[in-house]
Amino acid sequence: MRSPLFRLVERLSRFDKKVCLACVDIMLAPVAFLIASTILYNALPGSAFLERNWPLLILLAGLAGLFVTALKMQNIKLNAYESRGVLRSGAMVLLVTVSFALIANESGIYVSRLGSILFAFVFFLLVVVARFAMLHILRWVLREGQPRRRVLIYGAGRTGTQLRAALRSHDSISPVAYIDDNPALRSMSAGGLRIYGSDRIAELTAQFDVDRVLLAMPSVPGPKLAQIARRLQAMGLTVMSVPSFAQLVGVERLVDALTPIDPDKFLGRMEIEGGLPLASPAYQGRTVLVSGAGGSVGTALCCQLLQSNPACIVLFEISEIALYTIERKLNKLAVGTKTRIIAVLGSVTDGRLARAAMKEHKVDIVLHAAAYKHVPLVEANPISGLANNVLGTRTLGDAANEAGVKKFILISTDKAVRPTNVMGASKRLAELVVQDLAKRSRGTAFSMVRFGNVFGSSGSVIPLFKEQIANGEPITLTHEDVTRYFMTITEAAQLVLLAGSFSNDGGDVFVLDMGEPVRIRDLARNLIKEAGLTVRDAEHPHGDIEIIVTGLRPGEKLYEELLIGDELFTTPHPKILRAQEQSLTELEMATALRDLRAAVATGNARQAHGVINTYVEGYSTPAQIAAAR
Repeated sequence: MRSPLFRLVERLSRFDKKVCLACVDIMLAPVAFLIASTILYNALPGSAFLERNWPLLILLAGLAGLFVTALKMQNIKLNAYESRGVLRSGAMVLLVTVSFALIANESGIYVSRLGSILFAFVFFLLVVVARFAMLHILRWVLREGQPRRRVLIYGAGRTGTQLRAALRSHDSISPVAYIDDNPALRSMSAGGLRIYGSDRIAELTAQFDVDRVLLAMPSVPGPKLAQIARRLQAMGLTVMSVPSFAQLVGVERLVDALTPIDPDKFLGRMEIEGGLPLASPAYQGRTVLVSGAGGSVGTALCCQLLQSNPACIVLFEISEIALYTIERKLNKLAVGTKTRIIAVLGSVTDGRLARAAMKEHKVDIVLHAAAYKHVPLVEANPISGLANNVLGTRTLGDAANEAGVKKFILISTDKAVRPTNVMGASKRLAELVVQDLAKRSRGTAFSMVRFGNVFGSSGSVIPLFKEQIANGEPITLTHEDVTRYFMTITEAAQLVLLAGSFSNDGGDVFVLDMGEPVRIRDLARNLIKEAGLTVRDAEHPHGDIEIIVTGLRPGEKLYEELLIGDELFTTPHPKILRAQEQSLTELEMATALRDLRAAVATGNARQAHGVINTYVEGYSTPAQIAAAR
């Protein structure tokens, strides 16, 4: 039920409020004169005093009205009456006092200097006190007239105190206390509010009926804020975070603790100095089809290709949104060049579409990057993984052969070497398919490029770890000793393009000298450190981010290898090596593909695993590895 005072205030227009403020200032001038006279003569003014001095009271009211209007005192809102408003009040009081003394003396009325000073002092105090008193009365009326949301401010630093000051005049939000983790601030006060430790939050929320907490700690790293927010949300509280006022106006930058990663800190080697040389002559003026163009490696390949000035880049992609994104990106990058960008939506398993695209656009080179690569997902869906990665490679390779494509380069992975999972086995079978095509090709040079993990690619550990750190969650590590080779996305793209320029006869496997493998636990610790946080473990129980070992996933290996055999040959670039590896006979390959097609057609996962066991050298499941031990 709203009070009569609230309804009265609510009905007042802005003009009505200005009139009220002006009238108060005008009435305070004669009141200040009477109070000053009482102090000066140590006696209350009687009727005789009033009869003798009433013209002076009217004069003071008139002067006050004149200067209040001239200085626009009535335009200063009550909730904005701060230091500047007080100074303007002082200027108004000074003008009224000087004008009153001059007029009185000219009229023959004696006004002592002490009396003028005393009047000015009393008048100034009354004006200022009246403004603040009206502000507090108005706030009280508004609070009584509508519900107030009580909140806690987490952080008693500069942003917290500024937030408290900003909310002091808010009609519906009432801060009741500060929360701060600094023990030195406990039991202190700031801005009229007491500071409590975070261990008192439950008690304070019950005592003050709080349901919302405002995080006022913009300098604290995001992961730390996320941890605090989750803890508060678990208590049933709504949590909101505010930047600093300097950040809001752009004086300070918004804090982003997760800065871009410097690859040199994680590669286990220096990034190739100056990058790999461009293979411009091999692609200049050519038409290049990139399958999986919307993926991480596919996108990098397309961007690198543009620097070689090809005549056309055909983007072959199954994901509509990925194709849309890469087409928009390349069209912007291709402005000012003669390179055409063609988008083809479809699957590499669609032979009709692949042949049509290659013949229509007269494709010279195919870079085959399309693949299902997420180990656990392919392990759980072996038929789809094998159909896309193996049969899709054969379908695309046959289309390239039929269309007279000059070069076909398969992008492979170190997981294809002695694989322990279906994804790795599917990529090894894809390599065997390419080697088989190389032997039977009528003019297309088939080759492949094999490399390890790519920094920041979709589904890799680094984006996962960064997301977990940003959310303040524990980092999930599958095993203490797991290691991986890493390379940058730029290195991966340039390696593929260089391999394409080196490959003339076909059947080659190109690998990059990737240095030493990186221990994933060390990678996780470095990422936490780069975010400005600390690892929480037995030695550091108050750290920020914990590393939890969850166990190896289905099909996951402790370490990866890049080579199946020991034969390595040099290439024109010292960091790129060429491996000579055994392949299947034509009969074995034909039988493997026939059996795999039958398994895919009937959805027989056991039969598909049988193909892997028969034709993929070194394949063993984690269960087989454990039994061998």
